[in-house]
Amino acid sequence: MSTGDAKALIETAVRRFTDEVPALANIKLVVDVELRGRGDVQQFRLQMPEVTVTKEMAPDARVHVSMRREFFNVMANEARVVDWIEAFTYGKATASGPTQYLQLIRNVVEKHEERAHLRRSRSSRPVGGATADTDG
Repeated sequence: MSTGDAKALIETAVRRFTDEVPALANIKLVVDVELRGRGDVQQFRLQMPEVTVTKEMAPDARVHVSMRREFFNVMANEARVVDWIEAFTYGKATASGPTQYLQLIRNVVEKHEERAHLRRSRSSRPVGGATADTDG
């Protein structure tokens, strides 16, 4: 994967994620993104909310995100928020930084998922609360 491809994939992943969780679209944050491959490590600086990605270390980063490059390639194009939650939960991706930043992001994502689940459960209910008639 070339540097240009990686930068484009990071931008794609961030835009897909913030399209799903719009509350994070305007967060002011610098993230150090580390993609580990076979024998090499690529580091990128992601600046939000404008989603600017550069290939450099990010000494001013508040959050550090790390994962295998092959895993990221798949996730960037195909993953939804629930997939990212699973990746961080089971250690396929890691994030570190000040607790208040990580907790803020976690809380916003959890609230989004709760609302999405509530919308899904409401839309699966019959209109008007009608039930099947059991009088044969």
